[in-house]
Amino acid sequence: MQERAVDVAIIGTGTAGMGAYRAAAQFTESIALIEGKAYGTTCARVGCMPSKLLISAADTAHAVAGAHRFGVLAERPTIDGVAVMKRVREHRDAFVNYVRQSVEEEFEAAHRVWGMARFLDDHRLQVGNDLILRADRIVIATGSRPIWPAAWNESVGDRIIVNDDVFSWTDLPRSVVVFGGGVVGIELAQALVRLGVRIRHFGKDDVVGPLTDPDVRAYAAKTFAADYGFQPNAAVLAVYRERDEVVVRFRVDGGVKEERFEYLLAATGRKANVDNIGLENTSLPLQRNGIPVFDPLTCQIGDSHVFIAGDADQDRTLLHEAADEGRIAGENAGRFPDVRNGARRTPIGVVFSDPQIATAGASYASLVESGVKFATGQVSFEDQGRATVSGKNKGLLRVYAAHGSRAFLGAEMVGPGAEHIAHLLAWARQANRTVQDLLDSPFYHPVLEEGLRTALRQVARNLRLGPEPVKRCMDCGPGA
Repeated sequence: MQERAVDVAIIGTGTAGMGAYRAAAQFTESIALIEGKAYGTTCARVGCMPSKLLISAADTAHAVAGAHRFGVLAERPTIDGVAVMKRVREHRDAFVNYVRQSVEEEFEAAHRVWGMARFLDDHRLQVGNDLILRADRIVIATGSRPIWPAAWNESVGDRIIVNDDVFSWTDLPRSVVVFGGGVVGIELAQALVRLGVRIRHFGKDDVVGPLTDPDVRAYAAKTFAADYGFQPNAAVLAVYRERDEVVVRFRVDGGVKEERFEYLLAATGRKANVDNIGLENTSLPLQRNGIPVFDPLTCQIGDSHVFIAGDADQDRTLLHEAADEGRIAGENAGRFPDVRNGARRTPIGVVFSDPQIATAGASYASLVESGVKFATGQVSFEDQGRATVSGKNKGLLRVYAAHGSRAFLGAEMVGPGAEHIAHLLAWARQANRTVQDLLDSPFYHPVLEEGLRTALRQVARNLRLGPEPVKRCMDCGPGA
């Protein structure tokens, strides 16, 4: 058994781990970057990028199928599943190879250590079967993995798939039952429907992506139910395998129905990869779910020399947040014991469904929980000018602002262009803009952002700022 000592050990080479490495390298050259599976990120390999490739194909097929609404007569699209998945895999592999090359070219070979890491005590890690690594400071960036009800392992077996499996398909299946109303479930279920796959999508507890505003969540649930039959609070009676099919028995429309599918896609959540790295051998403080107790501003676990970042902490499980946390953890590990608060950005989230879902700033639930006094304003995109013109007039946006300071606090929405509106609002929140600041900003015509202005005008009235003159374009129709 070999032994080695370093200043900083980083476990994991995803987004957080790579960010931690770059940051720690500013303070020391004595680093071990440990990986035991594959270099690369969840985003490039099985997350953000391959899912958008599948969604882009689905959106294209949907646009062709709906072209007649605009007087454009197009033949019904024929989906070549082999070609669709070939493009997904090829571009996915290119993204993964880029990340792998970045690791191999930018990160010192002497710093890269291969093998699964496990804590032996607070400072020692066993890596693989042949190395014991002693580190003065450690960054845990081990990511997360999909999870599903344990009972399915016996009742369904190898007919269970996760998003990782979808992006390795060589052809599209005929049918899939999707469980989980979160981001992954919504994006993949809708995309597969639009690519000609027979789908049933079952959710639980009325979860619809990241939405917490009851009005926006209810609107989104109704919209997706009408689009492809999404059931956000399904009554599933049985799930089992019969030969090579998954059988699902469920209640619908007051009766009981049974359907069969090729696969069960489990989009039922993810678990932090901290249960298999030997944390029980350390003195680190742990939460009831096994995740270490940490400070989100410093990424420090308790007052120890160990830091945690990315999906492993299950705080903000998004790529840009993992990058920020990796940088903060790496800097603090590098200059330890000089631990400093890192800058965290305004929360923003997007679901690339149709219509899109987005959140920016404080969520409705967090505002209610905090007890802050806030007002709301909203706009429907069903009669908004630009949305109607483009045939994408489904949506509801609600904005939140503080009484007294009149500060814009946050927003939740489902609707067209949500990814772009969410960016504007996240920037506004990070810059501490007031509602009046936003209303004084330019709005072009005709754009979707004019719908945002309508919501801001309403919240301004509810804040008792006084009625803002509403200058309607008489030639532009309602919702302009």
